[in-house]
Amino acid sequence: LPDSSHPCATATGFPPPAGRTEDLRTTVMIRNVPSNYTRDRLRELLDAEGFFGRYDFMYFPTDFRTASALGFAFVNLASPADATHFRAHFGGFRQWAARTSKVCNVSWASADQQGLEANIERYRNSSVMHGSVAEEHRPLYLVNGVPVKFPKKTKRLWPPHESFGFRAHSK
Repeated sequence: LPDSSHPCATATGFPPPAGRTEDLRTTVMIRNVPSNYTRDRLRELLDAEGFFGRYDFMYFPTDFRTASALGFAFVNLASPADATHFRAHFGGFRQWAARTSKVCNVSWASADQQGLEANIERYRNSSVMHGSVAEEHRPLYLVNGVPVKFPKKTKRLWPPHESFGFRAHSK
């Protein structure tokens, strides 16, 4: 029988394989988000699908030249259980609030981008937090589902390079 008292036990009761930490992960990467979505529209979708108050960070990169979405986002869920539920819910998701044939793909974010603290540290000194970047293009920090002020920078911020977020289009 599995040891469900193990601190990393999964919903099945089995601990993760040696050297694997996916049951402790909380940050996911969502791919295939429609390009006409905005950060607020994605947030409305997450909330409407039952995740209000269950995530505390979201970054939805955009092409600064066109203001269109790059088609992916990072979301940090409040707990590993919420992250697992989120992955199951949005994996294969097709009910976008826009006409599209895109099918959502959800994967774990990289190990260095796991958790709220890692995401705050990654972005607080990023050029996307520069004063020249519109609020709707910046990462979002939430407490109990409500946006709050992002933690202050600890270094000088430079404006994003003119090609930041630029998608190369083939001719």
